[in-house]
Amino acid sequence: MTNLLELENIQCKYNNLVVVKGLSFKLAKGDIACLLGPSGCGKSTILRAIAGFEELHQGSITLNGHEIANPDKSLAPEKRKIGMVFQDYALFPHLTIEENIEFGLKLNKVDRKNKVSEMVQLVDLEGYEHRYPHELSGGQQQRVALARALAPEPSLLLLDEPFSNLDAELRNRLSLDIRNILKSLGISAILVTHDQKEAFAMSDQIGVIDRGRVQQWGKPYELYHEPSNHFVACFIGQGSFVKGESLTKDTFSSELGVIQGNRAYNWPEKTKVEILIRPDDVVYQSNARLEAEVTAKIFAGTSTQYQLRLKSGTHVEALFPSHQDFSIGQIIPINIDAEHLIAYQISK
Repeated sequence: MTNLLELENIQCKYNNLVVVKGLSFKLAKGDIACLLGPSGCGKSTILRAIAGFEELHQGSITLNGHEIANPDKSLAPEKRKIGMVFQDYALFPHLTIEENIEFGLKLNKVDRKNKVSEMVQLVDLEGYEHRYPHELSGGQQQRVALARALAPEPSLLLLDEPFSNLDAELRNRLSLDIRNILKSLGISAILVTHDQKEAFAMSDQIGVIDRGRVQQWGKPYELYHEPSNHFVACFIGQGSFVKGESLTKDTFSSELGVIQGNRAYNWPEKTKVEILIRPDDVVYQSNARLEAEVTAKIFAGTSTQYQLRLKSGTHVEALFPSHQDFSIGQIIPINIDAEHLIAYQISK
C-alpha cells in the first residue's frame, strides 16, 4: 500500500523545551489514523507540525512523495493541500453556512456554488445554507467545519480534538458519520484525541503517544490485546496487574491460579512478572475454586462492571453480562480466561 504521509525522526521545541522527540510514523493512502494520548503528551504539536504551524528542529515530513518540512525549509501551510478541523469549529460568525464553506475556494462563481451544494449534501445540512453558525447545534457546526475543510479537496485531513465540545451520544454518532464520509471520498485523515472510544470508532491505525514519543502504532485490536509496554497496557482499555512468576514460556503461576496464554516469553523459569488482567478475562464460573468479594458495581445496560477483591486484598475488574447480577459484599466464584496473556518482567 502506498504511503501518503511519512514523518521521520521529527523533533519540535517550545522555548528550548523538547515536546516531540524522535517521532516517526507512516500513513497509507485512504487510512484514518489517530494520535491518542493524555493531555500534554505532544499530540497536537505533531498535528500542527504536519499542518505547517510548527517548525521542525530535527527530522522531516513527506507528503505525496514530496518533502514539505525539515529544519531548513518548510512549505507554507496553504500550499500543503492539507485540511484542518479544529476543536472550536473556527467558523466565521458573520458568514452564512454557505459563505463559510466557500471561504477561500479559488473557483469561479458557478463552480463555487456547485461545490458548496455538494458539500452541504455530503454532511447532511441541506436547507441550512443561509443560516448563521449561532443558529446551529454544536454537531451541525462541526459538520460545517468538516465541509469547509473538505471543499478544497485536500490530500490529507487533520482533526484536532474535533468532538470534545459535544455530548457523549452526539460524539459517538458524529465520529461514525465522519469516518463514513472520509471513507466514501477516499481521503486520509489523522485524528487527535484523548478519548479511546472515539479513537477506536474512527481509526484504522492508532499511535499511542507519551511524552512526545510513539509508544506503539497499530490497529485498535492489537493495542488492546498486545500492548507493547506498561504505559500502553494501562492507557488502553481497563485492567489490573497481579504479580506472578513464569512456569513455562506461556504459563504463569499467580494468586489467580495457573494462567496460560497464546503468547510466548523467553524468560527463565521463576521470573517475577506482572500479569495484565482485562475485565473480559474474568469470568463467573459456579464451580470455580477461586473466590472474590464484590466491592463495587456499575450497571451499563447489557453488561455490569464489577470491582472484585481477592482474599489477598488484590483488586481486579470484571465485566459480566447484566443478567449475572451480584450484590456488593457477595462472594462469587470466578475463573480466568486470558487467551491474550500479557505479562511484564518486574525490574530487579
